Amino acid sequence: MNGGKMALKLLIIDTDCGIDDALAVIMALADPQVKVLGITCCFGNTDVDNVCQNVMKVLTVCQQKQVPVFRGSAGPMIEPTTPLKDHFGTDGLGDVLERSEDWKSQIHKEQAVEALIRLVSLIALGPLTNLALAVRLDPRFPQKLKDLYIMGGKGNLVPAAEFNFRMDPESAYVVLEEYSCPTHIATWEFTCRNKLSWEFFDEVTNQDTAVAEFVKKITSKCWAYSREFNSSKSKDVLFGNGFVPYDAFAVAACLDSSVVTESVSCAVRVELQGELGRGMMVVDPANLLKKSQLAFVMTTCDIKKFSLMIKASLQPN
Repeated sequence: MNGGKMALKLLIIDTDCGIDDALAVIMALADPQVKVLGITCCFGNTDVDNVCQNVMKVLTVCQQKQVPVFRGSAGPMIEPTTPLKDHFGTDGLGDVLERSEDWKSQIHKEQAVEALIRLVSLIALGPLTNLALAVRLDPRFPQKLKDLYIMGGKGNLVPAAEFNFRMDPESAYVVLEEYSCPTHIATWEFTCRNKLSWEFFDEVTNQDTAVAEFVKKITSKCWAYSREFNSSKSKDVLFGNGFVPYDAFAVAACLDSSVVTESVSCAVRVELQGELGRGMMVVDPANLLKKSQLAFVMTTCDIKKFSLMIKASLQPN
């Protein structure tokens, strides 16, 4: 406390800015108790240059262009890969926005991993390449963090691996082995179990604000498909009956710990071998791995509180 005022929560967000990332970043920017110190960009939902442009577009619509943006990893540490360009469109935001070259002059020249080392708090919404490179440059970096929130886990890209981890398994392995700060993980399964209704989605995106209009526009193609797919299936294992703002769960948990009503403290490790298992996060509640550093894996969520945070982030300031 200082002069009766609560200290701001200091954040840095590492992202591969697709549609759900955009909503998550909007949530963080809208919180008056949060100061976003910077946003670092990584390949993933699209190539890193598109990610940089997407972040700039989010900052513009939120009137937060003063937040520094850093260009990070264009690919994984070891295994060659190609960004996924069929779910969120070729540009990562649904192919509905105009593109230009103006963004290049607004990106900070310092590399993202160097920016990370200067800052203190992390929310990781994409592949963990920037984080792994940061600890390689400065092994003491994780000790400087208050905590780390990750959206990742298993199950949606291949049978055992979630997209962010599978895009760079080695980096995910390094982060979960070498980051000694408290680490909280919003798995893909956790987010899917806490889906929101399409009626709620319509309510919040039809608000008369520039941010709500922006979210409605970038989701118009991708999540229209999800909604249509829901209606044709009585039990869709991927989406269920509702929409899932995956990355927003990690941001919400960081902004307000009471959003997560239950989590499991356990050892975790990323599998690096196998056709089906590569990139899988192994959860070891019995700690047979004998790890001294345990992670907090989120299991249940206060849906009402989470919904209110989403709605508030799209309302006028």
